Amino acid sequence: MTDVSIAACLGEDFLAQAWHREYRHVPGALDVAGMMTWEDLNQILAGHRLQPPRMRLSRNGETLQLGRYTAPVATRRHTVWHRLHPAELQARLLEGASLALDSVDELHPPLARLAEAIERDLRIRVQANLYASWTSTEGFGVHWDDHDTIVVQLDGAKRWRIYGTTRPYPLYRDIEDPGEAPAEPVAELVLQPGDVLYVPRGVWHAVSADQGMRSLHVTCGLQTHTPTDLMTWVCEQLLAHEDWRRDLPLLASPDVQADAVDGMRKRLAELLDGPALLARYRAAMDGQDVGRMMPSLPYIDAVPVDGSLRVRLTTARAVLETGPEAVTLSAAGSTWEFAPEAEAVLRPLVDGRTVDLATLADTAGLALEDVAGLVHELVAGQAATVGSLL
Repeated sequence: MTDVSIAACLGEDFLAQAWHREYRHVPGALDVAGMMTWEDLNQILAGHRLQPPRMRLSRNGETLQLGRYTAPVATRRHTVWHRLHPAELQARLLEGASLALDSVDELHPPLARLAEAIERDLRIRVQANLYASWTSTEGFGVHWDDHDTIVVQLDGAKRWRIYGTTRPYPLYRDIEDPGEAPAEPVAELVLQPGDVLYVPRGVWHAVSADQGMRSLHVTCGLQTHTPTDLMTWVCEQLLAHEDWRRDLPLLASPDVQADAVDGMRKRLAELLDGPALLARYRAAMDGQDVGRMMPSLPYIDAVPVDGSLRVRLTTARAVLETGPEAVTLSAAGSTWEFAPEAEAVLRPLVDGRTVDLATLADTAGLALEDVAGLVHELVAGQAATVGSLL
């Protein structure tokens, strides 16, 4: 999955023609064999205490009460959690409820790899949610999302009705309501296993398993990056300047207030005029992305000098910059500077590969203990993980 380009699956012109603009459906774009099975879902539900809203049932746009499919369990320490009641769960699903499981990428490695592949392509944070349905009853009704989504059909079939937008680019915290959904859909699609569907934020849609078979699909929600996000970051950069750290002259005379505003405007204009502003912002956001944390137990003090030990980065958005005297890696909120020889160690990791220490040492022409020491720095910074079975 890490070798698959989601952008390529959606078409060579996806970024230029559809990204943030219009929906796109590509039948049979991905091989989903083994990506997520019903048995995988059973194991997740059985092995985790998934309290709402992490796991929930919905029908006709309403979330079902927890007690309708769980039973409370009191522990010896007088805490209460809710155990799934399989018979009641199945009864609710048979009655038309849909099952939603949020952040399934944190629970199932193949879907984590799918999310990371999208992150590596689109340089954007991804959360994958799983949805299972058995009837034609809509779980969530006609609605829109405040983020773009990439949908992958895993099993069965599901009908999507696309209605278009009533407010372009709506936000979670917005100043206007999008109003009512359009009366008629602009498109109706039936997704089959392996189909990929891209839906921009703000596009009204409704989904139902009305093809006479069950449905299992994963929706990858894509974090937005808007001009307001950029300005938040810009304001943080402006804190380096004294005139942006001063108190506002709220009680001063109008001419003093005007001078203060004029000074702020000029300083802001200087920063916004930088031709590489968006590139700098993207690199900063990529370097800050924490990825999906993975401990490296039992190695709590150092990475052993063991050539068979495997390593991978915990973030798909690491930034590697090369220079004549050093290479710089920004990942998981930290930055490291290494000698130029380290590029041969870091490059395959930044490209998303899982590599054993011996291969990295041979590729870079470095001693195995030097590679283990470099990897230890990344592990200590939560940017990498090591293990024998990665």
